[in-house]
Amino acid sequence: MYIVALYINQYLCNQKKRVRTMKRFCVLFAMIIMTAATCVAREVKNINAGWEFRLGDDGTAGEGWLSVGLPHSFSLPYFMSKDFYVGYGWYRNNVRLTKKDVAQYVALEFDGVFQEAEVFVNGKKAGTHVGGYTGFEIDITPYAKAGDNEIKVRVNNLWKATVAPRGGEHTFSGGIYRNVRLVKKDKAHIAWYGTRITTPTLEANEGKSSTVEAEIELEGLVQARPYTIEITISLNGETISRRSAPVSPQPPCNGHQSVVTIESPAIPNPALWSPSTPHLYTLTARLYDGKKAIDETTETFGFRWFTWTKDRGFFINGKHHFFRGANVHQDQAGWGDGVTDEASRRDVRMMKECGFDMIRGSHYPHSPAFSDECDRQGMLLWQEAPFWGTGGEKKDGSWTAGAYPGNKQHEADFEKSALQQLEEMIRIHRNHPSIFVWSMSNEPFFTGWGTMEGVKRMLKLMVDKAHQLDPTRKAAVGGAQRPLGNDRIDLIGDVAGYNGDGANIADFQQPDVPSVVSEYGSTTAVRPGKYVPGWGDLARNEGYKGRPWRSGQAIWCGFDHGSIFGDALGRMGIVDYFRLPKRSWYWYRNEYAHVAPPEWPTEGTPAALQLEAIMPNGGKASTIKTDGTEDVQLIVTVVDADGKPLSNTPDVTLSIVSGPGELPTGRSITFSRESDIQILDGKAAIAMRAYQQGKAVVEASSKGLKPARLELTFTGGEKYRPTMAIADRPYKRYAAEADANIQSFGKDNPTFATSSAEGHSAGMAADGRKDTYWTGEALTLDTERSISLREVILTTDCGANDFRIEMSNDNECFSGCMNNTEKTSDGYRIILSIPTTCRYIRVTFNKPGLKLYEIEAKGILK
Repeated sequence: MYIVALYINQYLCNQKKRVRTMKRFCVLFAMIIMTAATCVAREVKNINAGWEFRLGDDGTAGEGWLSVGLPHSFSLPYFMSKDFYVGYGWYRNNVRLTKKDVAQYVALEFDGVFQEAEVFVNGKKAGTHVGGYTGFEIDITPYAKAGDNEIKVRVNNLWKATVAPRGGEHTFSGGIYRNVRLVKKDKAHIAWYGTRITTPTLEANEGKSSTVEAEIELEGLVQARPYTIEITISLNGETISRRSAPVSPQPPCNGHQSVVTIESPAIPNPALWSPSTPHLYTLTARLYDGKKAIDETTETFGFRWFTWTKDRGFFINGKHHFFRGANVHQDQAGWGDGVTDEASRRDVRMMKECGFDMIRGSHYPHSPAFSDECDRQGMLLWQEAPFWGTGGEKKDGSWTAGAYPGNKQHEADFEKSALQQLEEMIRIHRNHPSIFVWSMSNEPFFTGWGTMEGVKRMLKLMVDKAHQLDPTRKAAVGGAQRPLGNDRIDLIGDVAGYNGDGANIADFQQPDVPSVVSEYGSTTAVRPGKYVPGWGDLARNEGYKGRPWRSGQAIWCGFDHGSIFGDALGRMGIVDYFRLPKRSWYWYRNEYAHVAPPEWPTEGTPAALQLEAIMPNGGKASTIKTDGTEDVQLIVTVVDADGKPLSNTPDVTLSIVSGPGELPTGRSITFSRESDIQILDGKAAIAMRAYQQGKAVVEASSKGLKPARLELTFTGGEKYRPTMAIADRPYKRYAAEADANIQSFGKDNPTFATSSAEGHSAGMAADGRKDTYWTGEALTLDTERSISLREVILTTDCGANDFRIEMSNDNECFSGCMNNTEKTSDGYRIILSIPTTCRYIRVTFNKPGLKLYEIEAKGILK
């Protein structure tokens, strides 16, 4: 009996084990089924590494191809030269695809190519994009094959009469200067940047709750398939809302097969985004075919609302906010425009660190990574379309050409180009909570005679387009301080931005639209510069403190940058080109962030060098990625025997002793006070990147000083071998043929006066009209250029002894000159006996009531 009982017990135990085993099998089977059901086919691969480049218009096989990584500029290495190569360059790479890949939708995504890109796959042209500052997608499915696929991109940076911008003071180097990705996804998929996210009930509910609306564009759908779209909203990785809706293929809408709108339930008490509380949510959109997930995208967004008023300023989430910011160009020392995402992120962090809460992306759409970092840092971003003008000769073929075409045959195509790039900018950046306005332009009044009506029409078209594409944001007209009177352009948009003297021109005081000072002052200096703010004309009547009706202000500018007009415009940043702060940056940091400046270095006895690495993610990362999205900022400091920083500037060489990595000039770079690659005030800096994994040893050395070394770890990609070491790229300043043409300055340039009679402001002396005038004591014309001045022409009613002409480079120290004054029919022509280099020209009247109708300066650009 006992034996039988044991037998039965053993049998039951075995049965229980079988049941447990069966249960485990069922759970595992269910997990497999669920995994299959939620399998997403989309694969996104960064392909910045492994490219070859040839300068010139020869894309054939053979010698002359150089190994490069992206981002890349034609001008590499570049250090603020006003001249740059103009022409063609070819890029090539190889991507391997499987049979499964080529059965899907395969595309290349470019974040930015300046300015025309022709993409070839296996020898066949797959697509073209024109426009230098916005991303684009090229469908390569029809040309792809299983195995190796050759990708070639023919790029040019030629000036084109029908492409925006036609003019600007920046440099316009060519290249694939932003990221490139290979994307493989199901034939039925979510379109490129195809999800638009809004919070439609947030403002009405005063931020206490809001639904989230996702408008999703779909492509490649097949009739009679059971498609479903699901959206999932998360905060800090925790799902807070999920909703789905069926999808029925529709007739094409805006070029997309179906547009589906899903609205979530109301989300109570959302964490609001603001400059002080940059809370970010994620929305994942997932496309299902039956129970199988076939595509998904994830976007970040924020809950916030903006209110612009013309009489009370600007409000975020119902609270008044006067923003203080900086204009920012994208290029950096050595790498030019071809900077990594991490370099862009450092720029945003530097502006945030000194207390600013707003950036104006001057004067073109900045990269998606730049917008991402503005989101994370709580930095309001004024994102700007590239409808841009600048002073100088209004001659087609150069980057000083009129903002709008003077040839009727070019008008339609130019307007199409400007609207295309505006639409791309909005599509790419629309979900970023940091973007608080879309700007249509910068100083488009710098245009040829007879084209101002075209400028106005273009601005109206752009404003209407922006409203259509994004009704949730205002459309601004940036740099709208000219013309004056009845020809004004500042009231065309929802918000007006005034540069320079526009902050004090009578026409623009408390205008009929919300307004900002989109550029004020500057601190033109070679580092270290002075410990001063750059208020410029904003200092008058303490305008820098703001006005009750004004929304905010932005200094010109955050960083030194390359300019076609040379150092006179390029060195206006509060941070230098190598991303080392000038003393003005410390002034703003002390004023706005309440961080005291450091002790300034002084000359001493150098003993050693210190080498510091600013790692990615604000120094939090311990390694650097090798996919072209990250780099490391290296800073060398001259110190004495006690380790105290000095201002001495000996020549310093930075070298990659071993391991992967490259500097703009190759494996080493030498800083010298007298070169374009400068060491100043005891410091030098440059960014370093790598495209292979491994440990790199970097050394800073200088004759007679103790060297410094550090080790850096690069992760991802192919393992580095010494044979992969990049070839040297010796720096030689690019010099185009000198332009000895005498150019005219005056019309629409900034003017500043010590006094003005009512109704006769300083701007009327430089508006190109003979029926308006300025009257007062002294007026200064800012040519915004360094010129070799030859003559000054005054249209005035004064006598030959009633005025004095003086020149200055810094608007502080003025001096006269030997000249020959000739009487003209309506004024005087002052011919300089010896050409004088200057930027500012001042006219002082010796008696009251005299009238200056126009001032014109003629000279050669330095």
